[in-house]
Amino acid sequence: MDKTARLDEIVAAHAGRDGPLLPILNDIQAEFGCVDEAAKRHLAAALNLSRAEVHGVVSFYHDFKSVPSKLPVLKLCRAEACQARGGEALAADIAAAAKEKCEIEAVYCLGLCSVGPNAMIGQDVHARLDVQKLTRLIESL
Repeated sequence: MDKTARLDEIVAAHAGRDGPLLPILNDIQAEFGCVDEAAKRHLAAALNLSRAEVHGVVSFYHDFKSVPSKLPVLKLCRAEACQARGGEALAADIAAAAKEKCEIEAVYCLGLCSVGPNAMIGQDVHARLDVQKLTRLIESL
Protein backbone atom coordinates (compact mmCIF):
# COMPACT_ATOMS: atom_id res chain seq x y z
CA MET A 1 0.00 0.00 0.00
CA ASP A 2 1.40 3.38 -0.91
CA LYS A 3 1.66 6.24 1.54
CA THR A 4 -1.23 8.24 0.07
CA ALA A 5 -3.60 5.28 0.37
CA ARG A 6 -2.50 4.71 3.96
CA LEU A 7 -3.03 8.41 4.78
CA ASP A 8 -6.53 8.14 3.30
CA GLU A 9 -7.23 5.12 5.52
CA ILE A 10 -6.05 6.96 8.63
CA VAL A 11 -8.23 9.98 7.81
CA ALA A 12 -11.21 7.72 7.08
CA ALA A 13 -10.78 5.97 10.42
CA HIS A 14 -11.50 9.30 12.13
CA ALA A 15 -14.36 10.39 9.85
CA GLY A 16 -17.23 11.98 11.73
CA ARG A 17 -15.16 12.57 14.82
CA ASP A 18 -15.14 16.01 16.41
CA GLY A 19 -11.67 17.56 16.25
CA PRO A 20 -9.98 14.78 14.29
CA LEU A 21 -6.71 16.59 13.52
CA LEU A 22 -4.74 15.62 16.61
CA PRO A 23 -5.74 11.93 16.64
CA ILE A 24 -4.98 11.71 12.93
CA LEU A 25 -1.58 13.32 13.46
CA ASN A 26 -0.86 10.83 16.26
CA ASP A 27 -1.73 7.95 13.94
CA ILE A 28 0.41 9.35 11.13
CA GLN A 29 3.35 9.80 13.53
CA ALA A 30 2.92 6.22 14.77
CA GLU A 31 2.63 4.79 11.26
CA PHE A 32 5.43 6.67 9.50
CA GLY A 33 7.59 7.91 12.38
CA CYS A 34 7.03 11.49 11.30
CA VAL A 35 4.55 13.97 9.87
CA ASP A 36 6.36 15.21 6.78
CA GLU A 37 5.40 18.00 4.43
CA ALA A 38 3.54 15.70 2.04
CA ALA A 39 1.45 14.35 4.91
CA LYS A 40 0.65 17.88 6.10
CA ARG A 41 -0.54 18.87 2.62
CA HIS A 42 -2.55 15.68 2.20
CA LEU A 43 -4.16 16.07 5.60
CA ALA A 44 -4.95 19.75 5.02
CA ALA A 45 -6.77 18.89 1.80
CA ALA A 46 -8.61 15.96 3.37
CA LEU A 47 -9.83 18.00 6.36
CA ASN A 48 -10.47 21.22 4.44
CA LEU A 49 -7.86 23.07 6.48
CA SER A 50 -5.00 25.24 5.35
CA ARG A 51 -1.52 23.74 5.32
CA ALA A 52 -0.58 26.48 7.80
CA GLU A 53 -3.24 25.28 10.25
CA VAL A 54 -1.92 21.73 10.09
CA HIS A 55 1.68 22.93 10.32
CA GLY A 56 0.78 25.08 13.33
CA VAL A 57 -0.49 22.06 15.25
CA VAL A 58 2.43 19.86 14.16
CA SER A 59 5.02 22.45 15.15
CA PHE A 60 3.32 23.15 18.51
CA TYR A 61 3.72 19.58 19.77
CA HIS A 62 7.35 18.48 19.96
CA ASP A 63 6.38 14.78 19.69
CA PHE A 64 5.64 15.28 16.00
CA LYS A 65 8.79 14.92 13.90
CA SER A 66 9.30 16.17 10.35
CA VAL A 67 11.70 13.28 9.63
CA PRO A 68 11.74 9.87 11.30
CA SER A 69 14.29 9.23 14.05
CA LYS A 70 17.20 7.06 12.96
CA LEU A 71 17.56 5.53 16.41
CA PRO A 72 15.00 4.29 18.94
CA VAL A 73 13.68 7.12 21.12
CA LEU A 74 13.93 6.93 24.90
CA LYS A 75 11.69 9.47 26.59
CA LEU A 76 13.11 10.25 30.01
CA CYS A 77 10.85 12.02 32.48
CA ARG A 78 12.28 15.31 33.69
CA ALA A 79 9.28 16.47 35.73
CA GLU A 80 9.62 17.52 39.35
CA ALA A 81 8.79 14.16 40.94
CA CYS A 82 11.34 12.31 38.81
CA GLN A 83 13.89 15.07 39.42
CA ALA A 84 13.37 14.66 43.16
CA ARG A 85 14.07 10.94 42.76
CA GLY A 86 17.34 11.48 40.90
CA GLY A 87 16.17 11.87 37.33
CA GLU A 88 18.57 14.66 36.46
CA ALA A 89 21.61 12.74 37.68
CA LEU A 90 20.33 9.67 35.86
CA ALA A 91 20.10 11.63 32.61
CA ALA A 92 23.68 12.78 32.95
CA ASP A 93 24.94 9.31 33.89
CA ILE A 94 23.39 7.47 30.94
CA ALA A 95 24.23 10.01 28.24
CA ALA A 96 27.39 8.15 27.22
CA ALA A 97 25.65 4.74 27.15
CA ALA A 98 22.88 6.11 24.97
CA LYS A 99 25.08 7.95 22.52
CA GLU A 100 24.86 5.52 19.59
CA LYS A 101 22.00 3.32 20.78
CA CYS A 102 19.08 5.73 21.12
CA GLU A 103 17.94 9.31 21.14
CA ILE A 104 17.04 10.66 24.57
CA GLU A 105 14.14 13.08 24.71
CA ALA A 106 12.89 14.90 27.77
CA VAL A 107 9.24 14.49 28.67
CA TYR A 108 7.48 16.16 31.53
CA CYS A 109 5.41 13.45 33.18
CA LEU A 110 4.64 9.88 32.25
CA GLY A 111 2.02 9.59 34.98
CA LEU A 112 4.01 7.39 37.35
CA CYS A 113 5.32 10.06 39.70
CA SER A 114 5.35 7.85 42.79
CA VAL A 115 7.66 5.28 41.19
CA GLY A 116 10.13 7.49 39.31
CA PRO A 117 12.45 8.06 37.68
CA ASN A 118 10.56 6.84 34.63
CA ALA A 119 11.25 6.40 30.95
CA MET A 120 9.28 5.30 27.93
CA ILE A 121 10.55 3.38 24.91
CA GLY A 122 7.93 2.95 22.22
CA GLN A 123 4.72 2.28 24.13
CA ASP A 124 6.45 0.64 27.11
CA VAL A 125 6.89 2.64 30.31
CA HIS A 126 9.67 1.68 32.71
CA ALA A 127 9.63 2.81 36.35
CA ARG A 128 11.95 2.83 39.36
CA LEU A 129 14.95 3.33 37.10
CA ASP A 130 18.51 3.66 38.24
CA VAL A 131 21.70 3.79 36.18
CA GLN A 132 22.05 0.01 35.98
CA LYS A 133 18.43 -0.63 34.95
CA LEU A 134 18.41 2.17 32.39
CA THR A 135 21.78 1.11 30.96
CA ARG A 136 20.43 -2.44 30.51
CA LEU A 137 17.36 -1.05 28.76
CA ILE A 138 19.52 1.01 26.41
CA GLU A 139 21.80 -1.92 25.67
CA SER A 140 18.77 -4.06 24.78
CA LEU A 141 17.70 -1.65 22.03
